[in-house]
Amino acid sequence: MERLRLSSLILGLLVLCSLFFSSFSFGQTRPVELTFSGLSPTTHANCLMNNEWAKEIEKRTNGRVKITVFCGGTLTSPDKIYTGVVRGISDAGYSAMGYSRGKFPLTEVIDLPLGYKNGRAATKLINEYYRRFKPKEFDEVKVMYFHAHGPGVLHTKVPVRRLEDLKGLKIRCTGLSAKVVAALGGTPVAMPVSEAYDALSRGVVEGTMLPRETLEGYRLGEVVKYTTENFGSAYTTGFFTVMNKDKWNALPSDIQKIIEGINEEWIDKTGRMWDEIDKAGREYILKRGNQIISLSKEEDERWAKAVRPLLDDYLKDMKGKGLPGDDALKFCLKQLKKLQ
Repeated sequence: MERLRLSSLILGLLVLCSLFFSSFSFGQTRPVELTFSGLSPTTHANCLMNNEWAKEIEKRTNGRVKITVFCGGTLTSPDKIYTGVVRGISDAGYSAMGYSRGKFPLTEVIDLPLGYKNGRAATKLINEYYRRFKPKEFDEVKVMYFHAHGPGVLHTKVPVRRLEDLKGLKIRCTGLSAKVVAALGGTPVAMPVSEAYDALSRGVVEGTMLPRETLEGYRLGEVVKYTTENFGSAYTTGFFTVMNKDKWNALPSDIQKIIEGINEEWIDKTGRMWDEIDKAGREYILKRGNQIISLSKEEDERWAKAVRPLLDDYLKDMKGKGLPGDDALKFCLKQLKKLQ
């Protein structure tokens, strides 16, 4: 009888242990589920890259991390994506720094008209800049990676071959590109890119300053006839992909290592993507019969000289804020020459 009781007790303990470890194991194998808030529309190449990034993380972590991507600002609006990540509204997110002007003062060096020629160089530059300066303005989040679009150039309804042709033309722009337009002698009209097609078709504006990919991606090639490749005064826009710090710190170290490896790969993939869609935009307008105007070396230098005061303004602003703007600008100008 005593032996029977002992056997029953041991069996009961084995059952309890089995249930405990089974429950523990189940808890361990449940995936970490994260949300991602993205700026671009679902059909845009950037949204596709966001989804591919999320799927690659799920694949390489063997399903231990699953990320649900919300594109087109459906989870948080483009201007609130960064603060949304900081506050935990989304666990990660991607947007343009220009939507939070003043939030990333030192990094605004990237958006200056430094004379960009391609998106891959711009993307490499912004990541090299970040590694070199590690600006405190991003301390609230865990940076995944940065990227930047191809050269922001002029697209118009009338031909612009010289600076004088731009004088007085109403040009749709936003953020820093408005200062570029003004410096070149145009009349800036602040407006989001989503409203550009209608404004151009109705004659509200006579041109826009944007990367060439928008000619196809936003169908702007239908409502402009000329693209002036003013590379000497071309600007870009910096984009961030970041994660909530608490969410990042809660991830196991092996998963963090996997994600950081993927981030490195996505720097080059995204830079190449910008150049591919820029090329597609260029080919799109050529098929439509639009004209591409290439500036002479001398004329391009005139445009570059016209926007140089914007670089001086940046230096003054950074000096007033006690930030190393001079070092940042010198670094970026030197590195860009090597990358292009």
